[in-house]
Amino acid sequence: MKAKPFTALTASITAPIGGWNARDSVAAMPPTDAVTLTNLYPTPTDVMLRKGYSKYSIGITGQINTLMNYAGANNQTLFAAAGTSIYDCSTATASSVYTITNDKLQYVNISTGGGDFLVACNGVDSTLVYNGTNWIKMATTTTAATISTITHVGAVATLTTSTPHGLATGNEITISGAIPTAYNGSYIITVTGSSTLTYTMASTPASNATTVGTYVINHGVTGVNPNKFVSVNLFKNRLFFTEKDSLKIWYFPVNSIGGAASELDFGSIARNGGFLQGMATWTIDAGQGADDYAVFVTNMGEVIVYNGTDPDTAADWALKGVWQLGYVFSRRFYYKWAGDILLLTQDGLVPLASALQSSRLDPRVNITDKIYYEISQEADKYSNEFGWQVIYYAKPNMLLINIPNPTGTEQYVMHTISKAWCNFTGINTTCFELHNDDLYFGGTGFVGKFWDTNADNGAQISATCQQAYSYFDKPGQQKRFTMVRPTFLVDVGTPGIYAGINTDFQTQNNLGKVTFVNTPTTTAVWDVAHWDNDVFAGNLVISRQWQGVTGLGYAGGINLNMVSAGIDVHWVSTDFVMEQGTVI
Repeated sequence: MKAKPFTALTASITAPIGGWNARDSVAAMPPTDAVTLTNLYPTPTDVMLRKGYSKYSIGITGQINTLMNYAGANNQTLFAAAGTSIYDCSTATASSVYTITNDKLQYVNISTGGGDFLVACNGVDSTLVYNGTNWIKMATTTTAATISTITHVGAVATLTTSTPHGLATGNEITISGAIPTAYNGSYIITVTGSSTLTYTMASTPASNATTVGTYVINHGVTGVNPNKFVSVNLFKNRLFFTEKDSLKIWYFPVNSIGGAASELDFGSIARNGGFLQGMATWTIDAGQGADDYAVFVTNMGEVIVYNGTDPDTAADWALKGVWQLGYVFSRRFYYKWAGDILLLTQDGLVPLASALQSSRLDPRVNITDKIYYEISQEADKYSNEFGWQVIYYAKPNMLLINIPNPTGTEQYVMHTISKAWCNFTGINTTCFELHNDDLYFGGTGFVGKFWDTNADNGAQISATCQQAYSYFDKPGQQKRFTMVRPTFLVDVGTPGIYAGINTDFQTQNNLGKVTFVNTPTTTAVWDVAHWDNDVFAGNLVISRQWQGVTGLGYAGGINLNMVSAGIDVHWVSTDFVMEQGTVI
């Protein structure tokens, strides 16, 4: 009897390092792209299971909606705003340090001759200034009243003015010239009446003030109520503030955190109306070296660009143009990307330099071009949700877009070298922030440190992928797929993996639930363990196993489910076994 000829073929395809493709037809994608890629991060050399997080600081009430990094000359401090409190997250258990009304703040750091400051605003509370020690409320006056008397009870001084002082609790004043000198210094005040206030001294004076001296108001503002400021930007050594629900910008004198605020009104320039979302600083090469341009963006997508240093001087402040982009729906609408600006719009994530030279109808200028359809759909559905944000994390070359899906926040994530995309789930947050070059996010009741462990606070990380399809060099020939073998590099332990095959551009996930027993291999301790008997830590090792599959079609693509905790997992390639059919 004549033996049946051997018809099995083998083939190998690189893991989907091209990333998530939500732009092209599934029949036109390169085999190294993916139809879906969740919690698998494509790098230039492999696809890794995303890293997880640990709880960095707990003891916070409610959802954190703002993280702020104070960057002083000698230290950095991470603050979280949740509900009615700002928390200092310097320790494992956070401490409430200031009371607010609205926890959705925008902020900037600025250094002046007076020190290093963080300035934050939300359009409801008075604009706040953190000086490295205290949170200070901007005052609505810069004029100090004449002091009538200063008395004391212990270390608490009561200052009385001859006319109403116009101050509020939380403002700061600096007193000088008083005798005894214990009354002098800078103090956060408590207002007890229209002409009285109290403050706490560092020591108890010997008597009431025999010479009352004078005071100055720190961070006082005239011309506008600082409660109206909803966003802030630093440009050419000036602070520029966006007035809430208006087309107005207010700016302070150079190197000042207060003083007489001057107005810029864009009502006659913004042709589509609406309101200003905020301002950004754009650094470009104008032909004679790099220069900074002031960029003002409305919610209607109008981008207004000025060049100059001093808005008070017409000869030094020139309108360069007004451009129309997609609808801008978030206060946190941009990210400073080297010299460029990435704008988060209805059209996706747009580099400003490219967008102003191209039509908004050409999505190829967008960084999100490859996931254009998905992000435009998400923006359409969830633009009213708070939590949209763009941030760059340099250590893993990662650009993240936070998307506040009410059913579970996700992030669209790009590797900045390969420009390959994926999406992350399981990190439920409305805000990210960099602190000491590490990435943190605000959870419910805690600040999480991201990308520092291989589990989500000890819990498993689940991932899925449908890789793009391949004809395996035989597009007109039917194939019966029988086995697949994904190859992984792991450090210790074995992740739980189910692999299947989808054929002829089906995209459903037919795999069962993956189980995983968290028993990573324990590595030995040098000078304690025994050679040849214990396992020593080293480089990543290969992990691969054939899995039986069933699939009949002309094209095939691996369908993968993975779950793991405590294991560093890198997907390198996949081997396929198939039998050739006839050409039909």
